[in-house]
Amino acid sequence: MEGTQRPNLIYIFADQWRRQAVGYEGEDCVQTPNIDAFADESVVFSHAVTCSPLCSPHRASLLTGRYPMSTGVYTNCKIGADVMLRPEETCISDVLVDAGYQTGYIGKWHLDLPELNVTDQPVSGAKEWDAFTPPGPKRHGFQYWYSYGAWDEHLSPHYWNNSPKKIKVNKWSVEHETDKALNFMENRNRAKPFALFVSWNPPHSPFDQVPDKYKQLYSLDQMTLRENVTQNIFQVHTGEPVEGGMEELKEKQLHYFAAISGIDDQFGRILQFLKENGFEENTVVVLTSDHGEMMGSHGLMAKHVWYEESIGVPFCIRWPKVIAPRRTDLLLNTVDIMPTLLQFLQLDIPDSVEGSDLSDYILDQNSGGPEAAFIAAYPGRKEAIEAFRDAGLDNRAYGWRAIRTHQFTYVIHHGYAPGEQCIRLLYDLTNDKYQLHHENIENPQVHPIANELERQLRSWLKEMKDPFLL
Repeated sequence: MEGTQRPNLIYIFADQWRRQAVGYEGEDCVQTPNIDAFADESVVFSHAVTCSPLCSPHRASLLTGRYPMSTGVYTNCKIGADVMLRPEETCISDVLVDAGYQTGYIGKWHLDLPELNVTDQPVSGAKEWDAFTPPGPKRHGFQYWYSYGAWDEHLSPHYWNNSPKKIKVNKWSVEHETDKALNFMENRNRAKPFALFVSWNPPHSPFDQVPDKYKQLYSLDQMTLRENVTQNIFQVHTGEPVEGGMEELKEKQLHYFAAISGIDDQFGRILQFLKENGFEENTVVVLTSDHGEMMGSHGLMAKHVWYEESIGVPFCIRWPKVIAPRRTDLLLNTVDIMPTLLQFLQLDIPDSVEGSDLSDYILDQNSGGPEAAFIAAYPGRKEAIEAFRDAGLDNRAYGWRAIRTHQFTYVIHHGYAPGEQCIRLLYDLTNDKYQLHHENIENPQVHPIANELERQLRSWLKEMKDPFLL
């Protein structure tokens, strides 16, 4: 073990990786031997959820410990939306660098304003939602930077370092970013602790962009679909039908699993490096994702809905000889991650944080913890924003809000377009694992469970100054 004053931190998160799609869960038939072995040495969360099942909102909340309504990142950073992580926000990386950590960020960022929102001809060559984030306050203290905004070409990715010159690569992004992570750790200043964040884009779509060697681990005959998959499937964001039948869905799922097996392979390289270089014991390692993927469940593809396949994320944390390995029923929300990690590193939690520090529950193996997680989704597509504004309405007052407890998910959905009817839905997660038999709540005041959950949800909305209409 290296004689650093504080432990190192490696935080790895994949994009659109659902909680069910990992071997140790025993649900989806995905092969993840390295992750399974890691889980045996870790605290594994059975109830980890995202505070908003969409890329940019989750990332902003992860780094700040604050909800989307507070960060202002309520939808993806994209063309037509004036949304980005503000330089004045205090992020975990700002705290870490002030405490003397060497900090690094590798992979997908997706927290900056797309350059095409500012200029028609970006010097960096950024297209669509992509952006080069230059050195300075928008990098929030990350000293080593090898990243990009948002771009989904997994087999031919690109990155920026400290200049707007685009770095093009002909290698699977997960493998290349792992190369860079190993290089960062090899060449660090060994007199200081380090904190490295690695953001892998796969298994995010397009699903077929994964090396053949991982696809060959599976066959279509192996692909069994979840019990809540339906025949007719639609995209969450657009409502448009997804072409192809069950065989095409199985092929998508095969590629999705292949990408996760590829992640497992590259994650194994990082673990092996820690072991071989003697700083495994003094390094906190977290493996998780930003949100899930429906993959046909409830007739939907993608995310941004309240089902477990969308909001549930894998979450494992390992700190040898400090954290006792086990499964925990602690309810972990995105906003809780930043304060919890800072406490592990014995660093002060900023006053701006809205999440909870769960470190004592993890270290002391105490029961309890948060009784509820609050989740929000807002209409953020350009067409939706324009429709609400044309009607003189605030689009952030619509969408859906949910409260998720150990047993229940309670949802109030006010629609993604003006004039849609408000509905209330209650799911019993204990007795209806696949959420096939929700209860429509017409009047929560006469329903004891819905009444209490709505009371808590209303209280949270008031605290957040959320304009959501009830």
